[in-house]
Amino acid sequence: MNNIIGFISPFVPLVAMTVFVIVVLWGSHKLFISSHPELGNEKLFPRQLLMLGLTFAGILAIALTLPVKESSLNQILALLGLVISGIIAFSSSTIFANLMSGFMLRVTKPFKTGDFIDVGEHFGRVVERGLLDTEIQTESRELVAIPNTFMITHPISVTHSSGAIVSTTLSLGYDIHHSKVDTMLLDAAEKCGLEDPFVQVLELGNYSITYRVSGVLADVKSLLTARSNLCRYVLDSVHGSGFEIMSPSFMNQRKVPDDLKVIPANVIQKPKEVTQTAEDVVFDLAEKAEQIENNKQQLLDTIEEYEEKLEISSDEEKKSIKQSIDDIREQLKAFKKSEKDSDTDESVNNKS
Repeated sequence: MNNIIGFISPFVPLVAMTVFVIVVLWGSHKLFISSHPELGNEKLFPRQLLMLGLTFAGILAIALTLPVKESSLNQILALLGLVISGIIAFSSSTIFANLMSGFMLRVTKPFKTGDFIDVGEHFGRVVERGLLDTEIQTESRELVAIPNTFMITHPISVTHSSGAIVSTTLSLGYDIHHSKVDTMLLDAAEKCGLEDPFVQVLELGNYSITYRVSGVLADVKSLLTARSNLCRYVLDSVHGSGFEIMSPSFMNQRKVPDDLKVIPANVIQKPKEVTQTAEDVVFDLAEKAEQIENNKQQLLDTIEEYEEKLEISSDEEKKSIKQSIDDIREQLKAFKKSEKDSDTDESVNNKS
């Protein structure tokens, strides 16, 4: 009996620690993950990282309670570290790489749930940002899981909820004056419900002129419908005016006299005045951010100038200069508050 007890007693700490680790891991999983089925992969990400850390800590705790000599325990710990390193090394191109890529995506935050993204050959709306992959819903209503390593190694085009540019291109003949084309395409964009529409001449081809009509879509949730409607209204507008669309290519071989020049007749109708340029519409956020940064830098430069004056000013002047510095710092706080409020509004719009 004593022999049995002597044989079992060294394993008691190991069994107790194993049971304790299993209970802690089970309770943690139940508390942080299984009891919150309403949470998506995006919100579960920090909880999953916590469970991964607890698992590694539990394995280490069990290894430390093994009934072996100190030299053997050191060898076991070294072997355990080698095994973990080998797992990481062999899975670095898949699991570990996707894990690190997912962590990077959460740090850089190039997109949020609900945004339209275009990466590689995939276009759709973000459903979930998972631990190892990002799930999007495509135009065909399919759910596609894209590995996070693919998201990191390919450029991502993001359509935020603040608005998107919707456009379409078409080719028309040289016999149509461009002012008429501007009027037709702008009317089509306005009927489609686009804001600040504009028309660009993209190419003067051998047989036709390529135009592009664009506008801002405020409600990006109707992005696909807006693209389709824009094409419909362009067809109605151009065909309704009696003009031929030359896209994708159309060679006009009508017989004309040798001395006839194919030049559009002068039109009396003035083209619709366009108050917005493409750069003003497309890069409005970048322009606004640049202005804010310039204004902030000017305020910081002014503070430096005032601080230099403080050293050579009298006591009466110092009081006035300090007040001016405090006023400028309040303006800087207002800039930061406005930026934070705009980020909050965008986050609320994404959730809604």
